[in-house]
Amino acid sequence: MSAGGQVVVSAAARLHLGFLDLNGGLGRRFGSIGLSIDGPRLRLRLRRARAGSANGPDSRRAHQYLLALRRHFKRNASYALSIDEAIPAHAGLGSGTCLALTVAAAFRRLEGLPADFRGDAEILSRGERSGVGLAVFRKGGFVVDGGRDQATVTPPLVARLPFPRNWRILLIQDSAKCGIHGDAERAAFAALAPHDQASADKICRLVLMQLLPALAEAKIGPFGKAIQAIQGCLGDYFAPAQGGRRFASPTVAAVLEALAEMGAHGIGQSSWGPTGFAFAETQAEAERLRKAIHTHPTASRLDISIRRGMNGGARIEDD
Repeated sequence: MSAGGQVVVSAAARLHLGFLDLNGGLGRRFGSIGLSIDGPRLRLRLRRARAGSANGPDSRRAHQYLLALRRHFKRNASYALSIDEAIPAHAGLGSGTCLALTVAAAFRRLEGLPADFRGDAEILSRGERSGVGLAVFRKGGFVVDGGRDQATVTPPLVARLPFPRNWRILLIQDSAKCGIHGDAERAAFAALAPHDQASADKICRLVLMQLLPALAEAKIGPFGKAIQAIQGCLGDYFAPAQGGRRFASPTVAAVLEALAEMGAHGIGQSSWGPTGFAFAETQAEAERLRKAIHTHPTASRLDISIRRGMNGGARIEDD
């Protein structure tokens, strides 16, 4: 049990940069690439209390996870749960998995239970397709998960590299749009045509022979080209579920296209969006791009921020 009586957990958002193999012809499906970023962030506090309570942004969803953990571990105690900061829900930033794992980490520390991130993902029904959220919660960095076969509980982490310290991410958020999620997401996957093997082969080759080596050698040019090629393949595939478009938000799409013309690397959409991203090699270059894009006619409707990659996992502390 927590010595201080209260546990504080903080964790970062993630970018989901694409799936490896939606064809599944080798016996495994999905597999994905992702990156932990330094914001938006989630910060949550949990303590025992005489009467249960939950407050702060996204606290209703967090409370449901807490109740599921109480039932699973057969605990009768009451808890006060407070969320100081939250990751926007259904924006493509991994808020659901991050929230579930954060609540579970706080609960386990408070109750003196051993850490079990994979077990928590299973208990709270996270990682149905992608293991990126679990991997970055544990370790941060740039990660690749190995997808799932019929016996997989949570997709295994098969590669992790630190993200270059000087590189930056331009994060483009559209608060007026909401990404596909929940039952609508399952229906979208079910309605999509089978993914062709040639596309899966191309993406896997791009990841293994261009993306990861470029990241290891901190070469942003080939890194960005690989990201953009992967995003193009997957954007075309998912377009029928997004109104015939590669991007969920036309406003984000217009800004991303302009950023690419200005020299940004690897533009794309995180998960179902609407959040978009682009990469820059330095802080100065990211600031130049952000300043320049503010003259774009649609940029005023978006939140455009500069982010760093996070090379560490969630922080779990007694308070």
